[in-house]
Order: sequence, then C-alpha cells, then structure tokens
Amino acid sequence: MSPNLFDEVYSYVKIIPPGKVMTYGQVARALGIKDTRKVGWALHASKSSEVPCHRVVNKEGRLAENFAFNGAGEQRKRLLSEGVKFIDDMHVDLKTSLQP
Repeated sequence: MSPNLFDEVYSYVKIIPPGKVMTYGQVARALGIKDTRKVGWALHASKSSEVPCHRVVNKEGRLAENFAFNGAGEQRKRLLSEGVKFIDDMHVDLKTSLQP
C-alpha cells in the first residue's frame, strides 16, 4: 500500500468532526478504496495525534480492539470525551453518532 494512500486516509479522517464517527467502509468509499481493510491498516499505522483515528469504527459501530493508541478502552475514552453515545461498552450508537 502506498504512503500516498495512507496520507489520503489521514487527510480524510481529519474532517470527521468531534462527536461523530465514520465507518471504515464510509472512508474507503469516499476515497475510492475497494478494500476496506486498507483504511484500517492506514489508521493502525498512524503515529500522529493529529489524525483522529478514534473516530473510525466498523460497520456495526464496534470499536477497534487493536486501536493504535492503547486499545479499545482508549478509543472509547476519547469518543466519550467528545460526546459520542454508546449502546454498550464496545459499540457506538450509529443512529446518533454516525457522520453522513
């Protein structure tokens, strides 16, 4: 996967506003990426605190257990601090928090 694709993913994810999430699939479709997993790979590789990787979840709203910055617990903590609603410990409420 090219570094340019990683940069495209990072730039796109930066536009997700605080308090909202997007799915890996939404990001992939917006960028014309056929394999949704590539979005996950790019986000997992990010070492920048400027890329809000925590705002990307799977299609069911599930948090990433291997979240790049200390696991799903940290991802949950960051999302809660932004006002994202949850339906249980591992799933974001997509009805209220999904960015269209």
